[in-house]
Amino acid sequence: MERGTHSNNHPVVCLLSTHPLLLEEFTRKLSRAHFTAKPFRLRQVFFEDVNRLAIPAASVYVVDGHDPFAATLVGALVNRFPNSRVIVLTEKITDSNAFPLLELGAKGLLDYSEASQHLPEAVKTVMEGGYWVERRLLSRFMDSIVHGSRRRLAKARPHRLSPRERQVLECLLENLSNKEIAKRLNISERTAKFHVSNLLAKFDVRRRVDLVMLQLHGQKS
Repeated sequence: MERGTHSNNHPVVCLLSTHPLLLEEFTRKLSRAHFTAKPFRLRQVFFEDVNRLAIPAASVYVVDGHDPFAATLVGALVNRFPNSRVIVLTEKITDSNAFPLLELGAKGLLDYSEASQHLPEAVKTVMEGGYWVERRLLSRFMDSIVHGSRRRLAKARPHRLSPRERQVLECLLENLSNKEIAKRLNISERTAKFHVSNLLAKFDVRRRVDLVMLQLHGQKS
């Protein structure tokens, strides 16, 4: 449990918006549901200032998606508070605005009308590890992730890899570090790192774990 995420045994929920009336309404609603609600009034900030905002620690962050830089704020919250959950409120939920937020790590999406009735339930659901997202929308999002994985696999088929890259890929699938790869293949650690970077670029992923998951998915499909 992160320090500051509970107050008097009540989970802390931080609400972030530029609109004082919205903050007041949902603070009152969450307090009645026995959450410790902490409203945080946002100003008109440039995205590079987001990481310097004095946002309090909380179990759940509720972001007003109508505000400028809401998506940037969601990404910053997920990075700064990895054990917390993020919910986004917006006027209308569509695939085009929902998918990027889900990719950033949002666990709940509610329009304002639904939030007025069900925000405490949504907070409880995401705290327990679930999603509060309309089922069909979540299904379409998962389909888009699978199709994206297939496109990346097609883009970097094994025949496009050099023999050395295939060897390094096999090492990655065994969860070897750069140092261990270098030792096994009798190359320098710097060269091993170079090949790993090339593989990540060819498969259009950022992390080793994403590459491994992509390969495992490809082997099953």
